[in-house]
Amino acid sequence: MTFSVRRGRTFVSLRKHRNYRLLFMGQVVSVTGTWMQDTALPWLVLRLTHSPIDVGLLVFCRYVPFALLGLPAGALADRFDNRRMMIATQSSSMCVAAALAALTLTGHEQLWALYLLATLGGATTILDAPNRHALTYRLVGRDELPNAVALNSSFFNAGRVVGPAVAGVVIGTLGISVCFVLNALSFLAVLSALLAMRRDELFPLDRSGAAETGGAIREGLRFVLASERTVLLLTIALVVSLTGFNLRVLLPLLAGRTLRAGPETFGVLWASFGTGALAGALYAAGAARASWRTLVAGVGGFSVAMLALAPLHSAAPASVLLAAIGFCFTLWTASSQSILQLTTPDRLRGRVLSIYLFVLTGLTPAGSLLSAWLASVGGTELAFGLAGACGAAMTALAVVRLRPGRVRALARRLATALSPD
Repeated sequence: MTFSVRRGRTFVSLRKHRNYRLLFMGQVVSVTGTWMQDTALPWLVLRLTHSPIDVGLLVFCRYVPFALLGLPAGALADRFDNRRMMIATQSSSMCVAAALAALTLTGHEQLWALYLLATLGGATTILDAPNRHALTYRLVGRDELPNAVALNSSFFNAGRVVGPAVAGVVIGTLGISVCFVLNALSFLAVLSALLAMRRDELFPLDRSGAAETGGAIREGLRFVLASERTVLLLTIALVVSLTGFNLRVLLPLLAGRTLRAGPETFGVLWASFGTGALAGALYAAGAARASWRTLVAGVGGFSVAMLALAPLHSAAPASVLLAAIGFCFTLWTASSQSILQLTTPDRLRGRVLSIYLFVLTGLTPAGSLLSAWLASVGGTELAFGLAGACGAAMTALAVVRLRPGRVRALARRLATALSPD
């Protein structure tokens, strides 16, 4: 694929669809504020407690609602208006950010209150995530869906670049409470975008035959389990997310304990990951279609970079590797989401996406505690090393399952080459 073709396709969803353009611009602002908060909150807990376990507990609280209620959320996304549901969830997230701002401005940042607000923030995200992904289909339709999914990753990762970098500076100069204030205000952008959408321009959905919530969840699970490739996709997501994608726990520890640096370096590390992830999202947006080859390459590159990061004790090379990790992570997740959405009927899309999000983020509570424990026992070196090894194992599994003929042929050639005859 030539560069000119990529350049022409990269922003096609933004050019063609006004409603998607509104959401994109609103989310760019809102997600930047969210990443400022996600940078500031673990740093605040680490500053208050100096404990990896307490940082892990914070992330546990943030994601435990996914583990408990993630699957019913997908069934609800298939039954209700996705735009209205997003208005409700974004408003709730704004209230959580405002409460964090109030606590820190008044000097009442007690650990239990921070854990409670992290849990409430996670609860709002449960409904927001499947509705946001399902709404994307209604904004752009089937033809531009892979492009829009990749562009969604681009604004998410643009926020991951700007948000942590700005948060590091703000924490060091104006104080940690300003991060929460700015995040609360940022939700006004996405709420304005959702309210300004033209409903007659939304693509229709075929939701005939919808079941009640309990039966709906079972129907979604049956659809997923019937496809060998979907099971493989979810298995990769489960293992890598459980062991590998716990950067909300590990990056504060990498900056504060391994590198013995301050909030500015912490912000730079997050921004480095976000820069790579943004580049990966733009690359995926320019691709003609999602592919399993890109998905496997993303998981493999993510794993190799994690292994290379494990022994490092210098900020500069760590930043470079985090950029590579971000690039590969986005290739993997953007390809996974596009493949799932394009192979799922309209009436099941919310449920299948909720199963994927449950596997990807619902196990984060267990993964965060695992990473925190590994870091307390063997430092970030052990945590990153295990993450890379598990990701490499999943890459090998994917190659074997997707290309069994080629693997057998390679094994025969190796056996012949090593044979004493």
